[in-house]
Amino acid sequence: MTDVTGDAVSSADVLHTLFRSDQGGHEQVVLCQDRASGLKAVIAIHSTALGPALGGTRFYPYATEAEAVADALNLSRGMSYKNAMAGLDHGGGKAVIIGDPETVKTDELLLAYGRMVASLGGRYVTACDVGTYVADMDVVARECRWTTGRSPENGGAGDSSVLTAFGVFQGMRASAQHLWGDPTLRGRKVGVAGVGKVGHYLVEHLVADGAEVVITDVREEAVRRILDKHPGSVTAVADTDALIRVEGLDIYAPCALGGALNDESVPVLTAKIVCGAANNQLAHPGVEKDLADRAILYAPDYVVNAGGVIQVADELHGFDFDRCKAKASKIFDTTLTIFARAKEDGIPPAAAADRIAEQRIAEARKR
Repeated sequence: MTDVTGDAVSSADVLHTLFRSDQGGHEQVVLCQDRASGLKAVIAIHSTALGPALGGTRFYPYATEAEAVADALNLSRGMSYKNAMAGLDHGGGKAVIIGDPETVKTDELLLAYGRMVASLGGRYVTACDVGTYVADMDVVARECRWTTGRSPENGGAGDSSVLTAFGVFQGMRASAQHLWGDPTLRGRKVGVAGVGKVGHYLVEHLVADGAEVVITDVREEAVRRILDKHPGSVTAVADTDALIRVEGLDIYAPCALGGALNDESVPVLTAKIVCGAANNQLAHPGVEKDLADRAILYAPDYVVNAGGVIQVADELHGFDFDRCKAKASKIFDTTLTIFARAKEDGIPPAAAADRIAEQRIAEARKR
């Protein structure tokens, strides 16, 4: 999926993307403002072909309003593909709130945002994302019943990181099955970049499965927590640049920021598999071919990290963890299906995943 963000994104670029480019096709984009609370937000609904659009709310200090709109367009389109591949009856949507959550986030602002989401009458269902948390969704839910990612005390599922990590682990097992004929990670060296909300749960799965784990994180305390818990099973390196060059690395798991796979990282990557939790790992179109040319197997990020959206979607039906985990376990089979389609069509796995998602969405539109 082509990214339309950049260092110099203009309003004209955004409008061109929305109305004319292949990356557009969004059904609705809503600009929201509440001057009393300081709310400035963008809600983008890419598709409701499969059902109400579902996607999180990102709270971020964008440099310009145009960048915020462009991010909402990209993220909402990505959610259409993610939800389709996860087998959910939901389309793709995303919201961004403009501002530094550390300084401008208040209950008043979140309540105003909840009213904006509620005004869409259920076309968009929101949840947590970067800069928003379970406690925030509890506040938003006071004004909007189409809110997921709430606390268990308020009828929600709580932290979705648990099943996100579980799904990534299933995608990693499928990748190992495809490349080496065995779904276990025992004896494999796995590098995890980012051991925060999702990454530290992923490390638990890897250690339990017998993998040798190498980690890095910009926060020293996050690294120390893992090393103290798993002495002997986990080692650390200084940064991501060092991690991707680790000798004998079998699998690389980007679990922090997007754009991890780019023109600088791919040529020096020692791993044979990339499978991680970060969104938008491919920095630009063509990176997936660069990976394929180096015989590096890429498990599409929006497929393997779908455990979280599977969890929040289940809230709408009365949350049941075991039911969600069973759905998330199917990421293993879905990942294998993508690899098989990629081989059959002679295309990279990322392109194969897009084709499968687009087919499901197109079929839904015919009904």
